[in-house]
Amino acid sequence: MHVFFVGAGPGDPELITVKGQRLLKEADVIIYAGSLVNPALLSIAKPSTAIYNSATMTLDEVIEVMEKAVKADQKVVRLHTGDPSIYGAIQEQMDVLSQKNIGFEVIPGVSSFLATAAALKREYTLPEVSQTVIITRLEGRTPVPPKEKLGTLASHEATMCIFLSVHMLDNVVAELIEGGYPEDTPVAIVQKASWPEQKIYRGTLQTIAGMIKEAGVDRTAMIVVGRCLDSNYALSRLYAPEFGHMYRDAKP
Repeated sequence: MHVFFVGAGPGDPELITVKGQRLLKEADVIIYAGSLVNPALLSIAKPSTAIYNSATMTLDEVIEVMEKAVKADQKVVRLHTGDPSIYGAIQEQMDVLSQKNIGFEVIPGVSSFLATAAALKREYTLPEVSQTVIITRLEGRTPVPPKEKLGTLASHEATMCIFLSVHMLDNVVAELIEGGYPEDTPVAIVQKASWPEQKIYRGTLQTIAGMIKEAGVDRTAMIVVGRCLDSNYALSRLYAPEFGHMYRDAKP
């Protein structure tokens, strides 16, 4: 047996992948990120499954549980919110498992930035508006490389999805405006995208901080910035009648 890192999805229990759901049902041991993963997902586990909340554990403790379970020939699921490759802190876990010659697989999941787009009913990559999506965060206790500061990234005026930063929204707004986004740039904040208690707030860089402060939102929220939220855009060339490709001839 070995360890499966599974993306739990953004919150809605039905947004885990079919493969991830199957592995949860089969798992002998589940270690889940308790601060973010919807506990409803744990209800599909076997009654005999040992379940650990990693919110209360150190890296060494997590690895110890994995190592003991694999030695006992048990199937281990490490359940992370969204997709584990984005702010999942899984590389350090995988590296230790590799050092210990413990096999593992990664099962991707639906990230919260994708669930946010679905909640907003918007496409991030609109023709002639933005063809780039920047996934980032404001510097907090985890530092950000100097070239990846929000102000530097803002110079592109691309669609930006900002994780883990809503509690520092005043700083986010200040850096984005200083970096080049106009004050009237649309902003949307989605709290707990895909959860039953999902909430959506819309404004501009000039207005959004006051709205969010009044609403008391300070965690589990995605910040989306960019003209994709309200702009006119060009129609995709993919479906234009005069645009031919390998599946369809151009029409005059």
